[in-house]
Amino acid sequence: MTLWRRSIISWLFLCLIIFLITQPGLAVEVPDFDLESESAILMDAESGRVLYEKNPHQQKPPASITKIMTMLLTMEALEEGRAQLTDKVPTSEHAAQMGGSQIWLEPGEEMTLKEMLKAIAIVSANDACVAVAEYLYGTEEEFVRAMNQKAEELGMENTYFKNTNGLPITEEGEEGNYTTAYDVALMSRELLKYPEILEYTSTWIDHLRDGESFLRNTNDLVRFYEGADGLKTGYTAEAGFGLSATASQRGMRFISVVLDAPNSKVRFRESRELLSYAFNIHQAIEIVEKDLEIDQIDVFKGKDDQVTAIVAEDLTVSVIKGEEGEVKKQIWLDQEITAPIDSGDKVGEVIVLKDGEEIGQVDLVAAEKVEEANLFELIISIFKKFISSLINYS
Repeated sequence: MTLWRRSIISWLFLCLIIFLITQPGLAVEVPDFDLESESAILMDAESGRVLYEKNPHQQKPPASITKIMTMLLTMEALEEGRAQLTDKVPTSEHAAQMGGSQIWLEPGEEMTLKEMLKAIAIVSANDACVAVAEYLYGTEEEFVRAMNQKAEELGMENTYFKNTNGLPITEEGEEGNYTTAYDVALMSRELLKYPEILEYTSTWIDHLRDGESFLRNTNDLVRFYEGADGLKTGYTAEAGFGLSATASQRGMRFISVVLDAPNSKVRFRESRELLSYAFNIHQAIEIVEKDLEIDQIDVFKGKDDQVTAIVAEDLTVSVIKGEEGEVKKQIWLDQEITAPIDSGDKVGEVIVLKDGEEIGQVDLVAAEKVEEANLFELIISIFKKFISSLINYS
């Protein structure tokens, strides 16, 4: 082969490489993590996009990872006003009989709901789970029914709960609860909609009973991995070692789930590997800031003719480095809304798309309150609009 031909072939080969690596949307090859955990998943917390999976729908006993759902229902009860963190939660005979991880509650002992939630999140207290369940729903059985209903709402198709804490149902070790890595990621993502829970799941050391009860987080990542602030470990002989972990860095948040690892060291190491991979290949893009004014919306039957639509929360999305230009932003607004309107009422959305897939969303809300107009004010408003239309027409 002549030198000229070799040069042409080399040049064409170089052009091919440049073409391939610069193509927009070209998928990043996922490394072979060769995980020892039987099943695993890595998910973008904002969009729910799956970045890596291994046997994601294989049913496994979740052990104490069950408590993510227990905490989720507790946070919903707080949001709905059915409970307060300062509420005194009593301990029943049944709750006090729970084995495994616990804070040794005595029958009749009371703690605040905040203290119970802290015990669940930090030291995986089985007795506290039952006490909270009974307080919020009357019985543990009714609470478990709500857990399964919530799982169905979230699309957790391969999950079923029989108790609030993940303990084996029988002394022989029969596991009552079952789930999958994918389903755990779904309920973890839902729990993260209540960022207040991270105050507890990220705590490394704390105390209860005026310092007499020592709490040390079962999740080592919250101390030894940058940005890690949750969520829940799990272990029984049947379930093996599991962990639903989440971390936030540079405006991005990811969730990793590993189930049935051979030991605790492996579950933490593999969780770190998955999270680090996600942070390494992604870049955060700021879409909109909280309170940014978007537009004015016409108001019907209001004392004011218009209301300002503003962004409810900061919105940042994560994309693979080099794909920032493929992100599209769409704004949807109500054309007209009817008074009365409260400040904070939803009036639209900002939706972020990539390759036609939604990767982020934030509500647009009314910036101010608009009261309903009385009959006289309504007549004046209609008259003004009539005059305005005549002027515009002329």
